[in-house]
Amino acid sequence: MSYLKLSGGTIVDPANGIDLQRDDIWIRDGKVVAPPDSTGNAQVTTVDVEGMVVMPGAIDMHCHIAGPKVNIARQMQPEMTRLALENGVMANVPDLFTAGFRYTGLGYTTCFDAAVSPLSARQVHSEFCRIPNLDTGFFALMGNNHRVLDCVARQDAEGLDAFLGWLINRCGAFAPKLVNPGGVELWKRSAGGNADDLDTPLDNGVLTPRRIIRELAMSANRLGLPHPVHIHTNNLGMPGNWRTTLETMKSLAGIKSHLTHIQFHSYGGGDADGGDNAAEAALCSRVPELSAYINEQDEITVDVGQVMFGRTTSMTGDGPLGNYLHRIHGDKWYSADTELESGCGVSPVEYKNRNLVNALQWVIGLEWYLLVKDPWKVVMSTDHPNGGSFVAYPQIVRLLMDRAYRTEKLSEVNERVLKYSTLESLDREYSLFEIAIITRAGPARILGLKSKGHIGAGADADITVYAPDANYEKMFSLPRYVLKGGEFVVQDYEIVRSAGGSTISADVSYDRDQDGQIDSWFDDHYSISSSHFRVSSSDYGRNSVRIN
Repeated sequence: MSYLKLSGGTIVDPANGIDLQRDDIWIRDGKVVAPPDSTGNAQVTTVDVEGMVVMPGAIDMHCHIAGPKVNIARQMQPEMTRLALENGVMANVPDLFTAGFRYTGLGYTTCFDAAVSPLSARQVHSEFCRIPNLDTGFFALMGNNHRVLDCVARQDAEGLDAFLGWLINRCGAFAPKLVNPGGVELWKRSAGGNADDLDTPLDNGVLTPRRIIRELAMSANRLGLPHPVHIHTNNLGMPGNWRTTLETMKSLAGIKSHLTHIQFHSYGGGDADGGDNAAEAALCSRVPELSAYINEQDEITVDVGQVMFGRTTSMTGDGPLGNYLHRIHGDKWYSADTELESGCGVSPVEYKNRNLVNALQWVIGLEWYLLVKDPWKVVMSTDHPNGGSFVAYPQIVRLLMDRAYRTEKLSEVNERVLKYSTLESLDREYSLFEIAIITRAGPARILGLKSKGHIGAGADADITVYAPDANYEKMFSLPRYVLKGGEFVVQDYEIVRSAGGSTISADVSYDRDQDGQIDSWFDDHYSISSSHFRVSSSDYGRNSVRIN
């Protein structure tokens, strides 16, 4: 038996109510343990971290790092990979190895891919095995799945529960993901089809986005999923879409749920929302109204999807959105239709600080962090790579912790954003405690990961140690130490080890009486057998962790 002791660090552990408290961290067999009364004959390796900030390993609960859409994005932009190699920087859609190591170099130890078609699960599990130093999981696309739509249309709650449990277990997913529910299905049926609002009818009018959202969310809650449902609402990116977002929130009243990349769903503008000059400002911020709703209830959480300036790639399960972006930017575009399940759109995009719309998107994201009063309700994300690369997280930290820096960067964007947003008036500065919540403790709680996001006894020994610096971007860009499962993967600012991670999936308990009926339905409707869905990370030699 042996111990690793991190001695004398300044602990920031919000899940256990610890804020800048000097203490030791004891580790054994990959877990944090209580300080032993006696170590006996055990070997103790002590690492002095006095004066350094010790936090749990960070968690990215919404990113896109594996699967077909990511591979298409790389193939679509070979010039970006070439430029990255020539300039010694990371491409906006990095390969699996680079993604793992760059996350490691920022102190991240767990990531979730936010949109995977169940038919693509085998490929994603295989690719996860090649990502170093990260525990990974994925959310399965279900908001336009034909079996789901059939159950909702027939008001078959029992059948929906059975199918949801069947699909999560079969494909080794962690949670159901809804992307433009109903809208993608309409897009697949006809050119230009989409759901303009929550009550746009499909088929006989009984089936609407509102019903899909509510029924799936209630089903996920009935099944007791650790992370019930992850929702990309309708009308992403459209002027005036804040009304759709607010209606979605109201439809989910009393139901635990999570709205993702909320920045893209918080726009005024359009017919009646542009203030004094709607034609000039196609968008304006409606974060004050939406955040006020979030502040008054406890069931709904959000991640931000912060836009950061520069060239990146839009990749989404929202097929009509991908086409819309292509028509706006006139750049390359790829669209996919996965049978009976989902769609996909991939297109390059560049955010420019002097562009009014892009500047407003940047401002709106920051408003979300600063206007949600309780940091446990909001999570840091760039929707990598949609809003920008995850390597921008340290800069976002500085923007939140340093108002003077935020004011400086605000002065560099299109000055007209001041008319259509509230950011200039917001004085709030985040503390290290709050940063640890939105990057670690909060995502772990929202995801239901009891062994992550904290460094109390029983936690996974995923730990990041930072050297304090008045420049918070520098501090969070380069941790002194990172431990994954109790092993150093970063030591003295350098990556020293490539460790295998685990794949995290949900262990769903449901009534299996309908399994045969579901198998038969898939065999009748798909071009492949339902046995295709029997897959887990262990099939590819990777450790699997099932959470219930």
